Amino acid sequence: MNNLEIYDTTLRDGSQAEDISFSVDDKLKITEKLDELGIHYIEGGWPGSNPKDAEYFKKVKKLQLNNAVIVAFGSTHRPKIKVENDPNVKSLIASETKIFTIFGKTWDFHVTEALKVSLEENLELIFNTITFLKKYSEKVFFDAEHFFDGYKNNPEYALRCLKSAEDAKADCIILCDTNGGTLPNDVEKIIREVKSSLNVSIGIHAHNDSDCAVANSIVAVLNGAAHVQGTVNGFGERCGNANLCSVLPNLQFKLGYKCIDGENLKKLTEVSRFVYEIANLNPFKRQPFVGESAFAHKGGVHVSAVSKRPETYEHIKPELVGNRQRILVSDLAGKSNILKKAEELGIPLQLISPEVQAIVNAVKTLENEGYQFESAEASLELLFRKTLGLKRKFFDLIGFRVIDEKRSNNYFTPSEATIMVKVGRRIEHTAATGNGPVNALDNALRKALEKFYPELKKVKLKDYKVRVVNSGKGTASKVRVLIESGDEKSVWSTVGVSENIIEASWQAIVDSIEYKLCREKLKKGEI
Repeated sequence: MNNLEIYDTTLRDGSQAEDISFSVDDKLKITEKLDELGIHYIEGGWPGSNPKDAEYFKKVKKLQLNNAVIVAFGSTHRPKIKVENDPNVKSLIASETKIFTIFGKTWDFHVTEALKVSLEENLELIFNTITFLKKYSEKVFFDAEHFFDGYKNNPEYALRCLKSAEDAKADCIILCDTNGGTLPNDVEKIIREVKSSLNVSIGIHAHNDSDCAVANSIVAVLNGAAHVQGTVNGFGERCGNANLCSVLPNLQFKLGYKCIDGENLKKLTEVSRFVYEIANLNPFKRQPFVGESAFAHKGGVHVSAVSKRPETYEHIKPELVGNRQRILVSDLAGKSNILKKAEELGIPLQLISPEVQAIVNAVKTLENEGYQFESAEASLELLFRKTLGLKRKFFDLIGFRVIDEKRSNNYFTPSEATIMVKVGRRIEHTAATGNGPVNALDNALRKALEKFYPELKKVKLKDYKVRVVNSGKGTASKVRVLIESGDEKSVWSTVGVSENIIEASWQAIVDSIEYKLCREKLKKGEI
């Protein structure tokens, strides 16, 4: 098994993505998570570019890392400034990291038009910077910026740039598809030609502007690259970088390369979602390997097959990357979906049971009315239990009223909800205000029930979405409300549908509360 060097640049290149901004604390948390995953090199940032990155390199020294080595990133020294006097070079040394990565121009077009120096002077910038930094580090990596475009335009000069880095004793030369426009066939051809001309280790740094970053990274490794750069979830400028969440399992499980410890790869889904959370972005459900939908099955034929042999529709075992198989129930569901979902929920159900067809019919009818259970599995579980006579009634609604008042052109009063519910033989009548009618109704219901069910105090509404189901009727259209709720341990989703948005919201809120109470009673063995 060939060993590869895995180099993560989420904290530098990844942070250049639109809508992403990591604080120093964010970067430190991600660093620890990447170290737990087993990443070899973590590029912490560019200490010469901003105070935040300089602060990161001071604080990261206090972390106890077990696997990763921190790398500081920078550029070749500026023209007309001696390397030892260049502020960016000084910042690299001040970071006190064991490894530096510097980038330099290898496309003659960039040298003359962007850097505004002669081709010979650029070669000196590369050589001088690497030679100087070797005195202060264990390793220096050279990122050959725009290499593939440069090679296609002027192969002789692009190779001379790499030779300058090699002569300066760079420890690895990384070929960068900086514009992300190179296709895998060109990557293969160019790397084969380049590798025969160099005696130093080479790596790959691919961007995703042609949606080929993962493929280009894999092709590069197959043709001799021993060092792979990328980011978690493919974060990066423009269309992003090579997604390590796809690169790692493809290389390790399908091609037999040793990237990181196999047990550590079971943390891949956790790390992916952790970085999404820190970035304050919703995870991409359809992301390969780690997405929530990556091993989700909806069609009845598919579910029937994976129930017998998962590999019929799964290219790897989801557990290898810390993910899980999910069975979705929708209007496309058959009995196989229902049985598999019941098994997943721990609900006893047999194929010959008449309730199976009853659940299938109920799901198809409700989805035809606008419900969507694949996004609201808590409501689906309650539907299962209701059909099977396993659902307990925790309260009865006697009635509610919601008031929303606007007193002037620029001022809204808080919404107010009054509610009356019956719990057992007791009637509770209460009111609450809220930031909008749904919030007021939610607050009033919780207020009425918390004295009977104190565990509801831990439940928080996390997300609220409204979707028009039949848009042809304008403001009189039916709407679907999806609510995401959670406590300190778990998150669940519920759904409601109605022409009245308050009624649809009420359905979803009630399901959310009943689901929580149901789970609590199941834990105690009371259901």
